[in-house]
Amino acid sequence: MSDIHKKIKKKQFSTLYLLYGTEAYFINETLQLLTSEALAEEDREFNIVTYDLEEAYIEEVVEDAKTLPFFGERKIIVVKSPLFLTSQKAKIEQNVKVLEEYIAEPSSFSILVFIAPFEKLDERKKITKLLKKTADVVEANAMQVQDVRKWIVSRAEEMHIHIEDGAASLLLELVGSNVTMLAQEMDKLTLYVGLGGEITTGLVAELVPKSAEQNVFALTEKVIKKDIAGAMRILEGLFTQQEEPIKLLALLVGQFRLLYQVKELQQRGYGQNQIASHIGVHPYRVKLAMNQTNFFSFEALKRVIHELAEADYNMKTGRMDKRLVLEFFLMRLNHIG
Repeated sequence: MSDIHKKIKKKQFSTLYLLYGTEAYFINETLQLLTSEALAEEDREFNIVTYDLEEAYIEEVVEDAKTLPFFGERKIIVVKSPLFLTSQKAKIEQNVKVLEEYIAEPSSFSILVFIAPFEKLDERKKITKLLKKTADVVEANAMQVQDVRKWIVSRAEEMHIHIEDGAASLLLELVGSNVTMLAQEMDKLTLYVGLGGEITTGLVAELVPKSAEQNVFALTEKVIKKDIAGAMRILEGLFTQQEEPIKLLALLVGQFRLLYQVKELQQRGYGQNQIASHIGVHPYRVKLAMNQTNFFSFEALKRVIHELAEADYNMKTGRMDKRLVLEFFLMRLNHIG
């Protein structure tokens, strides 16, 4: 739990919050926590207001912030699309001077929350510096794999659940580092084991479905073993799950690029953990990829990537049915090795 979350839990509210970054889960989590702690349930309908600065002016926001709430002691004003904090061009030019003046003397009864789903802010701008200096700031950018794993363990502790090391690793392997999806799976596992329970590796394997990424890896394994029938069954299963062919093709591209990168770094003498750190993926994925690279030469991997580029062209230009594109790719892949 972050220091800002702890303050909110203690009812220590700021008049200004800046939630920025590309990981929507942490932004939404902070906003939900703030809403539940700062406002009584019966007051939320009237005391939460949202402005989108692609449609509204900052003067409206400031005027609202200066107006007393209808009920209760405070209100929350959520401000979306604050593009003036970035170098991006906005549809509406905002008079940030009005906001600067408000920040100097904010209303004690209003909580202004800026939602900025941007990877970076423009630190050169006066308003950005001012807001980061005076507001409680939550930076919600995507975490490194090792940090995601720590987050899984930390979330289990918050829920008074024990999670085995192997279970945390398997969960990360199956779901990937998408925190929103991980949180959903953690909620499901917690509900299953109950308060004070333990999440084991076996339980994760039983209850957490394989992601599309995992199925694509399994599909590649089948092809390596020349089991095209097995590969086709996995592909059909993915189609049954309503997975989009273009998404599956993109995942295949990612898998074979990973194989190429891993093989290249292996040749340079890198070990498993060094490779994982260098290319930013989970060490377990590297371990599995290292096993797969033995079945491909550099030339073969280049040919596969060329075939994928051709498949991508055929799919995007509509020259062939999207499912057939993938099926033909798999059959051609069987002759490369």
